Amino acid sequence: MEDDQTQRPDSLLPYEKWIEHALRQVVAQAIEHAAVHGLPGDHHFYITFRTGHPGVGIPPRVRAQYPQEMTIVLQHQFWDLGFDRDTMAIQVGLSFGGVPCKLVIPLDAVVEFADPHIRYGLRFQPPDSPVAEEPPPPEPEEPAPPPVVKDAEPGQVVSLDAFRRRTP
Repeated sequence: MEDDQTQRPDSLLPYEKWIEHALRQVVAQAIEHAAVHGLPGDHHFYITFRTGHPGVGIPPRVRAQYPQEMTIVLQHQFWDLGFDRDTMAIQVGLSFGGVPCKLVIPLDAVVEFADPHIRYGLRFQPPDSPVAEEPPPPEPEEPAPPPVVKDAEPGQVVSLDAFRRRTP
């Protein structure tokens, strides 16, 4: 008789990658649906993505503020939402500090997707492709004084509620 503790053999098929790919398609379909029909009821999306991933298009000042990851909220103030099947990227217009801009977010850069209205969320493994990072600075010849360390700030969710137009 087999013991319940028997380990499953390693798969020679990449099921985990296939599942990840299929779940990313859920994100693509949600974006496509919202682009055509709008967001119904109280549905809204939180999308967290790696800002340094190849193909991510965001303004340099925003990338400087969020050098690793960023969360955007698609709820009230966004425009030109779409999903490009050729590039497999989300495209959306948002304002940052009152300055409108267009974001391009490859599906592989997305690490989290949520629709808080129905408490639905997906978390993805970091993509296999390397993150576009700046090379490390060369080592100084003389030891430099230790840098002043600023308290780490917690991650922030960018909320657009403050920009929502209120109707009387």
